Amino acid sequence: MTTASLSPGVGAPPAAEPRVPQAALERRVRRLRHPWQWVATAVVLLLALNFGQTLFTNPAWEWNRVGHWLLNPAVLTGITVTLEATAISAVVSFLGGVVVALARLSSNRVLSGAAWLYIWVFRSLPLILVLVFLYNLSSLFPTIAVGVPFGPQLEVPTSNVLSDLTLGVVGLSLAEIAYAAEIVRAGLVSVDLGQHEAAKALGIPRRRQFTRIVLPQALRSIVPAYVNQIVGLLKSSSLLFYVSVLDLFGVLQNIGSTYPSDIIPTLVVASIWYLVFTSLIGLVQHFVERFYNRGLKGAR
Repeated sequence: MTTASLSPGVGAPPAAEPRVPQAALERRVRRLRHPWQWVATAVVLLLALNFGQTLFTNPAWEWNRVGHWLLNPAVLTGITVTLEATAISAVVSFLGGVVVALARLSSNRVLSGAAWLYIWVFRSLPLILVLVFLYNLSSLFPTIAVGVPFGPQLEVPTSNVLSDLTLGVVGLSLAEIAYAAEIVRAGLVSVDLGQHEAAKALGIPRRRQFTRIVLPQALRSIVPAYVNQIVGLLKSSSLLFYVSVLDLFGVLQNIGSTYPSDIIPTLVVASIWYLVFTSLIGLVQHFVERFYNRGLKGAR
């Protein structure tokens, strides 16, 4: 007589479903309450209403004077200088950041060490110190010489070659290159190592590997981060006033000194314009991030 063994679940009667009490089925579902969220919301609304009240009822804001200075020709000239310095510095900083980042990742210890030293120095020094140092560059180098080393050279006074705006842009760029280099380096390192190995296995030249495979993938994290860095660059441009560059902040500072009764309105005008510019940059950042994140799950 033989016996057949049954595997678990084969030929066995189905397990009975667990019975749910009728009271549980009839019980109403209650939403989870968040009392502290309501308290926080009430506090935020109360503060916003108080701020709105003082904003529109306090005569010290002098909104009529704000409207007078908002589109003043001198202010518009300062805006032009601010945008020009920011745009040039942003482009130079990004290109310089790519070069410094590649040197930082180089296997050549001299290049890597020089790039590390540059980043260390300009991330350590305050921007205002860099600008003031460059502004007094003519004291250290009265002339700039171009020619054959130890031979005939053409000497030009430093003050004639480097204008105040040029010195300001150079100072902003030198400082921003250090931060841009770290952003670019982080983006390049984020590319999976398998991408490099696959490109090498296919025999793709190193230059083409970088421009067509590595860099496009790295830009997904580089560009959004650097667009955010431009916001800081825009605000840092207000320091150009201290090296005799009349940007937006510098013009409004002079107006406030000339018209002491309009100090608050001029500060409000500066705040409005900086809020406008940073909002526009934030809008650009949104579309840039959406472009580079297309195809990712959950990206909008």
